[in-house]
Amino acid sequence: MIKILSQELEMEKSLKQKISFICEFCKTTPTFINGSIRKIDKSNLNYIESHKIIIKNITFLAFNYSTDIYIKNLTNKVKIYELEDYINNISVR
Repeated sequence: MIKILSQELEMEKSLKQKISFICEFCKTTPTFINGSIRKIDKSNLNYIESHKIIIKNITFLAFNYSTDIYIKNLTNKVKIYELEDYINNISVR
C-alpha cells in the first residue's frame, strides 16, 4: 500500500504582505490557503502544492520566492506587480 505524507507549507511573509497590499488598493479582501508538500513514503517522489489566494471568487496560485501569480491553473500567469491591474479588470470582463 502506498502511503502519502503531507506537510503544510507556510506562505512567505513578504509574499502575503505584497498581495494583501495590492488587494487593499483594489478594495477587496483576499483569502489565503497555505500549500503543502506531499511525499510518497519510502521514495524520492515529492509534489509541491501551491498556495491558493482567493480574490473575487477567482483562485490564484503562488509559490514562495516567485515573482509570478498563476490564474486558476499553471498555464496563465501574471507578474505580482501586474496583479492590481488584473484584479481591477475582473469586474469589467
